[in-house]
Amino acid sequence: MDYAIIKIGNKQHRVRDGETLVVDRVGADEGKTFTPDVLLGDGPVTAKVVAHERGPKIRIGKYRKRTGYRRHNGFRAATSRLEISFGGAKRSAPKKEKEAAPEPKPTEAAAPETAAPAEGEHVKGMPSGYEEMTVAQITEASKSWNRPMLEAALEYEQANAKRKGAISALEHALAAKEES
Repeated sequence: MDYAIIKIGNKQHRVRDGETLVVDRVGADEGKTFTPDVLLGDGPVTAKVVAHERGPKIRIGKYRKRTGYRRHNGFRAATSRLEISFGGAKRSAPKKEKEAAPEPKPTEAAAPETAAPAEGEHVKGMPSGYEEMTVAQITEASKSWNRPMLEAALEYEQANAKRKGAISALEHALAAKEES
């Protein structure tokens, strides 16, 4: 059988292997796995909590005609996103593929690393502690940096972080240095 019927939170769901499912909030933390009740199907079913989310906002309105009585309320359901897998043997096979995949990538990615530094690596000429700075801190501190520091920080930002606020703050500070 390529599907199973499981029970989570007093509701039944038809699931397949590798499927993601959005259900009412479960008690497990993000990243944890648990085994739901299997009502129909062969073998064990495990569910991994991918994320805790909130559903779309539902607007509720009350109205009574000719009295001016109007009340509005909103509601967002607490949900959990689950990843379903059947049995333990099938789950262990993809992990071996993932372990083998990173080995070829460093040889392919060696050329781009020379052009742009890897994430978390400090660029020469960039202000110390830049990687941990927030956009607001970068905006304030960039006013006192010299041109090479600004260019190095901008190069790092465009290559790795790509934070729009930081990029615009650095470009603005560079433009201010050119004018003066």
